[in-house]
Amino acid sequence: MAESFFGALKSEWLSRMVFVTRAKARRAVVQYIEGFYNRRRLHSAIGYRTPLEVHTEYLSRQQAA
Repeated sequence: MAESFFGALKSEWLSRMVFVTRAKARRAVVQYIEGFYNRRRLHSAIGYRTPLEVHTEYLSRQQAA
């Protein structure tokens, strides 16, 4: 899973970016993860859903138990 994530990060996004500082790069990566990768990008390994959907479903099941 980690290799898949880093491959997507590099090919879908970082390959087109140039950063002036390491801090700006770090902020941009966090924004990519939280704004796109976890909330909008569909993942085949989890049934073509977003990680946020899967996490929300997990929390709902935990509260119901």
